[in-house]
Amino acid sequence: MGLGLLGLGGHVPPVVIDNARVAEWAGVDENWIVERTGILERRYREPGTVTSDLALHAAREALAARPDAASRLGLIIVGTSTPDQPQPSTGAILQDKLGLSGFPAFDVNAVCSGFLYALGVADSMMSARLSGQGGEYALVVGADVYSSLMDPSDRRTVSLFGDGAGAVLLGPVPDGYGVLDWRLVTNGEHRDLVEVTGGGTRRPLDAEAREAGEHLFRMKGRPVREYAMRTLPKVIGEALDSAGLRLEEVDRLILHQANTRMVEECYRELGVDPAKVPLTAPRFGNTAAASIPLTLRTEHERRPFRRGELLVLAGVGGGMTAGAVVVRWF
Repeated sequence: MGLGLLGLGGHVPPVVIDNARVAEWAGVDENWIVERTGILERRYREPGTVTSDLALHAAREALAARPDAASRLGLIIVGTSTPDQPQPSTGAILQDKLGLSGFPAFDVNAVCSGFLYALGVADSMMSARLSGQGGEYALVVGADVYSSLMDPSDRRTVSLFGDGAGAVLLGPVPDGYGVLDWRLVTNGEHRDLVEVTGGGTRRPLDAEAREAGEHLFRMKGRPVREYAMRTLPKVIGEALDSAGLRLEEVDRLILHQANTRMVEECYRELGVDPAKVPLTAPRFGNTAAASIPLTLRTEHERRPFRRGELLVLAGVGGGMTAGAVVVRWF
């Protein structure tokens, strides 16, 4: 018996931030944003909304796919790098908001790869638990509120990121379906390419740190792109090889929506038909750990996945991290 994606959920907040607004903040031309990123708009949270609120919307939608899902849930993992608070985990907060208790609920932080890491952990844990103990279902969520980290004057980042959440319900499917294999990698020597330096034990978020902008997100764009183009094809190839499959057999490739131009560069590098690679970046921007599950849900709504379709979910994140998950849709 395998573990498949039985339900999908997604949510973006209602506040639309268009390129005209970003251009005003960052002092750039709207055309520059479109040419460099391919993003037309992104969503920001409303005041008072936190990461677990976005996660809750996506989680409820994913759980609704099975009427008994909540009562048979045995695990919640939230991939996020913008938790509600330093502790406890957003997973524990989400569990409480769902009115559930008594099983593991925790966070995974692999930045934009967070959902892939959470899915790999859930697959490992649930595969062991299907032998008889614990619930049959797992809820895997990617949720981030990157508007809380943005420097509006930094055109390289404020043009890219938005807020959102996506979720999948993971549960038993017949052999040969569901999660077939996955590969995860971290290259910590490149950890300075994407970071928020303030707020931890190394650099407490005091007045001096805030004055220096150390509570805000920073990214070295060109080295990140080079890392992605070097690493993504490798992890995708390794995951497919391990599953005994070839890239030519993949029906749809669900990539992290870093930005439209990077997704385009990636499918050209891989030699994949663009029709197999859905895009949500133009509408939602880069929603970090939410990006892949949100794109899954949006694509399923646009053109429902058919039983037996082969999907690859893949992306990169800060750390630097990368991952690929091979799924046969049930």
